[in-house]
Amino acid sequence: MKKIISSPKAPAAIGPYSQAVQAGDILFLSGQLGIDPATNDFAPGGVQEQAKQAFTNIRAILDEAGYSIQDIVKATVFLADMNDFAKMNEIYAAQFESDFPARSAVAVKTLPKNGLVEIEVIAVPRLARH
Repeated sequence: MKKIISSPKAPAAIGPYSQAVQAGDILFLSGQLGIDPATNDFAPGGVQEQAKQAFTNIRAILDEAGYSIQDIVKATVFLADMNDFAKMNEIYAAQFESDFPARSAVAVKTLPKNGLVEIEVIAVPRLARH
């Protein structure tokens, strides 16, 4: 069973994809940029502000599907500049209470709309992991 998840509290998809797709208990979120859905612009500032906004968007989509940030089991972080890793990592670490998800972080040539960071996640409810 495949269910499409969409939250009005996160930016609308800017292409032919869904904000998230739930398959069984697994929730796959498309990459989230640091775009404020109210303005459709990047959060003002640098990579840290964009990372915070990306996580705000992730939380909105997780909430829409009935998941929480602690249900994330895998994250992939895309950076426009690997020199921003430490700044992004500070924001990333603050999102989780404990039991960090598995993660990859890579530098890419460019991100959509020339963003500085994009974060995609996979979530599984804690109850389903026992």
